[in-house]
Amino acid sequence: MPTRSVCVFCGSRPGVRPAYAAAAAATGRMLARNGWRLVYGAGDVGLMGEVARAAMAEGGATMGVIPIHLIAREQGRRDLAQFVVTEDMHERKKVMFMNSDAVVVLPGGAGSLDEFFEVLTWAQLGLHRKPVLLLDADGFFA
Repeated sequence: MPTRSVCVFCGSRPGVRPAYAAAAAATGRMLARNGWRLVYGAGDVGLMGEVARAAMAEGGATMGVIPIHLIAREQGRRDLAQFVVTEDMHERKKVMFMNSDAVVVLPGGAGSLDEFFEVLTWAQLGLHRKPVLLLDADGFFA
């Protein structure tokens, strides 16, 4: 059976509540412990960095996808199992989604919400049947 993958959309900043970082780390650990590959934005900052560090600390497989213009800003991790550089944000979302079996959205800003609404719209249009989940850490989405 091929490795299953989960795309995690989340913030490139830590957020205002420590519970957000804790949820990101718990998500990374959970994925690794269950043998699921993390597919995420390849950054080593904010919640993205938390989820990746936790997954890697547990021996989890990782795939990072980052647009060329964000490599310096998001401190793109080069020690991932797979590191993909895209031309732009739209291509990043598509590559992340196409390499995943499910999507989890953690707290984040406008970019994370954009990612969530795009994959949700694709589902409503019948373009996929992948689960899309919001992780409501400390009431973030409430």
